[in-house]
Amino acid sequence: MSKPVIREPMRRNSRSNRARILAAARQELGRNPDVTLEEIARAAGVVRRTLFGHFPGRAALLDALAEEASEALRGAVSREPAPDTDEPPQRALARFVLSIWPVGDRYRLLLALARQDLGTQRVSEIVAPARDEATAILERGQRAGVFHDHLPAAVLSAALEALTLSLLESVNTGTWDDDGTRTAVTTLLAAGVSEPAATATVEGVAAEARAEAAEG
Repeated sequence: MSKPVIREPMRRNSRSNRARILAAARQELGRNPDVTLEEIARAAGVVRRTLFGHFPGRAALLDALAEEASEALRGAVSREPAPDTDEPPQRALARFVLSIWPVGDRYRLLLALARQDLGTQRVSEIVAPARDEATAILERGQRAGVFHDHLPAAVLSAALEALTLSLLESVNTGTWDDDGTRTAVTTLLAAGVSEPAATATVEGVAAEARAEAAEG
């Protein structure tokens, strides 16, 4: 007996439902960390059975969101040019912050949820590529005398990460507005760069990014 054929429209519908559920979960969890799976299903426009067909429980749904975050972060870091030891560290850090900002904005609340639901180790796995890149830039800047060296690079990196997440949350609550450039300037200031140099560096990197986007 031949195997039943799964038609492509059915596959597309399943993929579409999964994507809608994940999108609704990001939105609803951002509004209310205690939102139920039933409420997420309603927001996604699917029945409860469909949601549970893709994600048998809250942990499975959050794990899928965490994997999305991990892939997005890896993608943002991989799009960065290969390390260039001739590039000033402050420029490298500004470019890094601007590339990570859209991803961090999307997943800022997920990281907080993941600490409770998925554990610190899972969160560390998600952000490892970004943390490693930031720490490497800071180490180079400390050796060059561009950044503060009163903290080890890994500790300074963790502090700047916490600062970024705090600024992202301010944007989320509507108390602040930023496209990433102000956060990049703030990050350079916190790392030890003077305000005029930090502002000029970020403006230059942002202008180059806009030009590259227009050409692409």
